[in-house]
Amino acid sequence: MKLSYQVYDLPLRHTFTIAHQSRDIQDTLIVKLEDAGFYGLGESTTNPFYGITIPNMMLVLEEFRPIVEGGNWESPEELWALGKEIFKNNPFAQCALDMAAWDLFTKKKGLKLYEYLKLDPSAIPTTNFTVGIDTIEKMVQKMKEVDWPIYKIKLGTHEDLAIVKELRKHTDAVFRIDANCAWSAEEAIRNSEELAKLGVEFMEQPLGKDDLEGMKEVFKYSKLPVMADESCIVESDVKKCHGLFHAINVKLVKAGGITPGLRMIYEAKKLGMKTMVGCMTESSVGISAIAHIAPLLDYVDMDGAMLLSQDPARGVEITPEKVTFPDRPGIGAELVD
Repeated sequence: MKLSYQVYDLPLRHTFTIAHQSRDIQDTLIVKLEDAGFYGLGESTTNPFYGITIPNMMLVLEEFRPIVEGGNWESPEELWALGKEIFKNNPFAQCALDMAAWDLFTKKKGLKLYEYLKLDPSAIPTTNFTVGIDTIEKMVQKMKEVDWPIYKIKLGTHEDLAIVKELRKHTDAVFRIDANCAWSAEEAIRNSEELAKLGVEFMEQPLGKDDLEGMKEVFKYSKLPVMADESCIVESDVKKCHGLFHAINVKLVKAGGITPGLRMIYEAKKLGMKTMVGCMTESSVGISAIAHIAPLLDYVDMDGAMLLSQDPARGVEITPEKVTFPDRPGIGAELVD
């Protein structure tokens, strides 16, 4: 067993701005596991909001290298469990490794990941396309550049309702709103009334992740369903979100990979909550992995590679009508440079 990794700078088509950060380039770490003539790829982007950098991901992977390369594990779940303590402060690095382990594991079996999981690829919901915060004029321009049936609109400005009202003039598409913790409970409830009239499907993470009392009010009085993102990072958060949110958005990089991500999805379903998996502007490596588990979901946000001006990998092809998987086992992604 051999572990290696490579750093890539992913250039974005537009400056991507959300409530608490902006970026033009997204750096990412792509992990490779090789064994018996097979290889698996996994990915995690960095994130300053969560203190995740390329150096600290590499550091923890090096700490775990002897266990990985020792090969005393037979499944991705077993490898994930072996690394639970080492990676507890860096789930992003664990995600990249876990994803690579799933890719390698299913390649050895000659199966696509969704085949191994016994999922139906025809059941994948249409991804949304994200419009980052900008001037209203530029947000309209970004939306018009990609004709899509569902848009996720990033908010958290002083003119949030004006943004949505103007965007609505230019399309009949479904809107999803993501405030990234920027609103108060009062704002969220008040905004939900107007947003419901504007064809918004749900609001994602309107309040700060620890504002549980506020979320009780929003959950009770909002005119729209509310989805947890920052409030639902790891497995133990799912139960905490029940009764505060109608749905959860699982980010594989935050959760620590496909292994815990699947458990979170199944637990949420048991609690009667809707599920989504979101991306963190990954290349086609990370996006392809998401696509394989997407048949389990009510909603999906896997537009990361679509936001790039240059992709170092190729994998699934996504259109509004369907997701096309490469005729390759595993997650189907491969590097192109």
